[in-house]
Amino acid sequence: MKGHVPGLFNEDSHRAELLTTLYSQMLKAQQTQYLGALPYERTSERKGYRNGSQDRTIYTRVGELNLLIPRNRDGDGSPDLFARMQRSDQALVQAMMELVVNGVSTPKVTRITEELCSVSFSKAMVS
Repeated sequence: MKGHVPGLFNEDSHRAELLTTLYSQMLKAQQTQYLGALPYERTSERKGYRNGSQDRTIYTRVGELNLLIPRNRDGDGSPDLFARMQRSDQALVQAMMELVVNGVSTPKVTRITEELCSVSFSKAMVS
């Protein structure tokens, strides 16, 4: 394929970097939309003001994503991204519980979650 860089998206670390950049831009855009103004922009439609950012680590199948979550002064306008991720997390926990209930050993459940999420869970946490 012309213009293809071999191995660029084959490693999870590159995918994680790409997702981190993508999610960061999406979070900034959501905040701008919620507040009704760009950073430092003064308009009559503005609904609030930015108030720094907060570090948050998200665990995905491609690895850890270290995001800076934009905050605003009134505390509203929580990003939609985390609502979707929370549903995915709940589905993962539900699947882990079903595996254990159906008799799959905790070491096996630990290996499965490591493969799917690139995060290791202790046997105690699984049980």
